[in-house]
Amino acid sequence: MIILIDFGSQTTHLIGRRIRELGVGCEIITPEESLQKIKKIKPKGIILSGGPADVFDENAPIVDTEIFELGIPVLGICYGHQLVGYLLKGEVKTGVKKEFGPATLFISKYSKLLEGLPETSAAWMNHGNEVTRLPIGFIENAKTSTKPFAAISNENKKLYAIQFHPEVVHTQFGMQILENFLKICGLKVKKSEINKEFIENMISDIKDSIKDMKAICALSGGVDSSVAALLVHSAIGKNLTSIYIDSGLMREGETDVLREVFAKHFKMNVLIIDAKREFLKALKGIVDPEEKRKAIGKTFIEFFEKEAKKLNADVLVQGTIYPDVIESKGSKHAQKIKSHHNVGGLPENMKLILVEPLRQFYKDEVRKIGRIINLPGSITNRQPFPGPGLAVRVIGEVTEEKLEILKKADKIVREEIEKSGWNKKLWQFFAIFAGIKTTGVKGDARFYGETIAIRAIEAKDAMSANFAKLPYEILGKISVRIVTEVKEVNRVVYDITNKPPSTMEWE
Repeated sequence: MIILIDFGSQTTHLIGRRIRELGVGCEIITPEESLQKIKKIKPKGIILSGGPADVFDENAPIVDTEIFELGIPVLGICYGHQLVGYLLKGEVKTGVKKEFGPATLFISKYSKLLEGLPETSAAWMNHGNEVTRLPIGFIENAKTSTKPFAAISNENKKLYAIQFHPEVVHTQFGMQILENFLKICGLKVKKSEINKEFIENMISDIKDSIKDMKAICALSGGVDSSVAALLVHSAIGKNLTSIYIDSGLMREGETDVLREVFAKHFKMNVLIIDAKREFLKALKGIVDPEEKRKAIGKTFIEFFEKEAKKLNADVLVQGTIYPDVIESKGSKHAQKIKSHHNVGGLPENMKLILVEPLRQFYKDEVRKIGRIINLPGSITNRQPFPGPGLAVRVIGEVTEEKLEILKKADKIVREEIEKSGWNKKLWQFFAIFAGIKTTGVKGDARFYGETIAIRAIEAKDAMSANFAKLPYEILGKISVRIVTEVKEVNRVVYDITNKPPSTMEWE
C-alpha cells in the first residue's frame, strides 16, 4: 500500500492510477488526516502530490514533519517537492522564471529514484515556485536549464523530491521513476489491467447500489454515457430508461446512431426528447463559459427530473469520468479549471440520487471497458465530445445561426480528417466558432465574415495533450472547403497550443 497525500493537484488521481497500473494499492488522503492515517495503516511508501498553493502562504496545506521521521520512503512531486524543501528547513521562493510545459532534465548525480534514466530526458513542469536552498542532508540529483534543484534526495532517510510530474505521458521516463520509488519501498512491481472479471464486479456493485429502484440515464451517444448506460442496463435491465435529450447542441447524425445502437441492437429502453427550443432559450444572452455550463446543466436536470417523475425513477445515471471531476474541483485543495455540466453544473437541490459508475476512470480505460462489454467500435472509438455540446465551441452567445455555421464546418473537419486516416492517430478533432469577424474577399468583393478555428490533439488520458502536427495538405483542404461551402466564413485558423497551458476545449 502506498499513501498518496492530495494537495489539490489536477493530476493527483493520475498518480494513483499509475501506482495501481504497477500492481500496487494506493489510497488518496488529505493532508489534515495524513499523520494519523499513516500511523494506523503503516504504508510502504508516501507520495506528496502537487497542488496550486504556495507553501509559504498562511493557509497552505501542509503535513506534520513527523512523517519524515517514520522511516517510510517519501516522494514529493511538484508542490510536494517544495513542501519537502520548506518543512525540512531549506528555502522556497517564487520562481524568477515560471515553467509550464516541457523541459529538459539533466541528471547530475544518480539516486535510486533516477536509476535507469538517461543523463538527458524530457520532463513536464507546471509550477511557479522553486526550492532555492536544500535542506540539510539533501543533495541535488537533476536540474533543468532554469532550475538547479529539479530532483533532490536524502538517500539515508529515503526522502526524494522532484519538481516535475512523472505521472503525465510528457515526462519520458515517468513510469520508470514511479517504478523505482516502489522498489525503494520494497514493493514488487507487476502490471494489472481491466478485464472481464473486473467488469463483472463493477456490474455487481451497481446492482447492489441501485437494488430495485428505477433509474434514468443521461445518454448522449458519446463514449462515457454509452458505457455507463450499458453497464447499468446489464445490472438492472428494464428498470433503466436511457434518455437522450436533443438539445440542438449535438453534431449532425447523433440521434440516428444512438437509436440504432441502443434501442435496436441492445434492446434498451431509450426515450428521445426534442428540446432544442428550451436550450436556446436558456442560453440566450449568456457569454461566459461557466454560466453556459450551468445553464445547460440546469436545463438538462429540469428535463430529467420531469421525466423521472413520470417514470417514478429515483436514480440518475451519468457518464462522468475523472477528468470531468478534477477540472470541476474534485478534491479538497484543488482549484476549479471549469465546471462540467454533469459535475459543477448540477443544482444543489437536485432530487435524484446520482450514480456515476465511471467517476474513477480515464477515457482510455472507459474505451477498454466498452470493448469488453461489446459496445461497437462506432461508439468506443468515438472522439470525446463535451457534455454541453457545441455550446462550448461557440465563443460568445449561442444562437441557432452560429450553431448551423459550426455544424457545417465541423462536419467538413471530421470528413477530411477521417478520409486521410489521421483520425486513428488523434484523440480529438473539431471546429470552433471563434466569434471573430475579419475582412476577406469573396467574388472579387470585400467580405466581412466569420472565423472558424480547428483543434486537433494527441493524448493518452486527457490530463495532458499535444496539438497534432497535421500535414498542411489536409489543413489546406479543410480550409478551402469551409470557406467555399460555408458561405458565412472567410477565415480558418489552426490551434497549436498544448494542454497545459490550454484545455482541450476553448471554453
